[in-house]
Amino acid sequence: MPRGSASDTRVPRGSRQAAEPDEPGSAIDYRALAGFRFELRKFVAARDDAAARAGLTPQHHQALLAIKGFGTDGVLGIGDLADYLLLRHHTVVELADRLANLGLVVRGPDPQDGRRVLLRLTQEGERRLRDLSSLHAREISAIGETLGDLIASLGQAGDAEP
Repeated sequence: MPRGSASDTRVPRGSRQAAEPDEPGSAIDYRALAGFRFELRKFVAARDDAAARAGLTPQHHQALLAIKGFGTDGVLGIGDLADYLLLRHHTVVELADRLANLGLVVRGPDPQDGRRVLLRLTQEGERRLRDLSSLHAREISAIGETLGDLIASLGQAGDAEP
């Protein structure tokens, strides 16, 4: 199992101790917040390790996923990709160049607006994304119940009066 795998059942040292309230009547469930962030960090670490084994950076993988997941007919503009990745336009232009050089995307002008550059996954980009996405779906499934319990706990804490 890769380091940090989401299905890794280790918990941080001391996390099984009884929770101490922050202050009397506190509605913040720090244990649930810490547990939620811990599970997310394990997932991100597993995702990054899997991307590296597939010869991709985490940014490469995120870009491929955004193009496939948010694009129309598998096509997404560079500006839209920047919005989805929460990055600046020029940063995504460089990322798109690297993806094109790796043979994972093709770039082309928008037929309706020649100023826009569109990105489409190649067959190799589709293959790598499919392999990674299959793994990630299994990882999410493995932590789903834990995250659901933590979210429910946070929701209950948010409903309590401080």
